[in-house]
Order: sequence, then structure tokens, then C-alpha cells
Amino acid sequence: MSVEFAVAAQSLGPRRGLVNVRGEVDIYTAPRLKEQLVKLIDDGATEVVVDLTDVTFIDSTALGVLIGGVRRLRETDGRMALVVATRPVERVLTLTGLDRVFTIHATRDAAVAALG
Repeated sequence: MSVEFAVAAQSLGPRRGLVNVRGEVDIYTAPRLKEQLVKLIDDGATEVVVDLTDVTFIDSTALGVLIGGVRRLRETDGRMALVVATRPVERVLTLTGLDRVFTIHATRDAAVAALG
């Protein structure tokens, strides 16, 4: 049984935000991820944690959304940290070399702490 896709963004304080994602992030659901990520950044977040702990699948469209988020944040000297706790997501990031682009943490607390 697959986990239903869901995405929600929230502020973690001044200039800091969290995007929590669940389920499969693919060509059909990635636009919803992008919408939440862009809104958070447009609302002033410069330090963003994207929690992929409950993501069961991620495709190239979703990776493109995350890369776009990093680019937007870099324009304001911002940073993004990913929380990756599942082997399938970790494997995709490693195979694509994106594990060297993103700061990856095993827990949300570690990711938030790493942003300072």
C-alpha cells in the first residue's frame, strides 16, 4: 500500500522554514512541492529544511524542483538542508550526484541545527 502524497510548509521562525513531504514525489505531485517551496522562499525564508523522511519515491521532476529551490535560495545567500531517511531516496540522490549538491541529514533536528 502506498502512502498518499502530501506536502505542507511552515515557518520555523524569522527567515527559516520547513517543507514536510510524504508519499511519492513525481511528475504529477512535484508541482505541489514547488508551489509550497516557492511560497516559503517568496515569504522571506532563506534557510529551508525539506523533510523527505516519509517520501517513498522521488523522480527527476522532483529533483528539478529541489535544485530550483537551492538556486532561488542562493540568490539571497540562503541554504537548504534535506532530511533523508529512506534508502530509495538516498539512492537516487547518490546515483545522480546530488548528494554533493544538497546538505543531507538523517533527522529533522540535525537539519535544523545545521542551518544554524
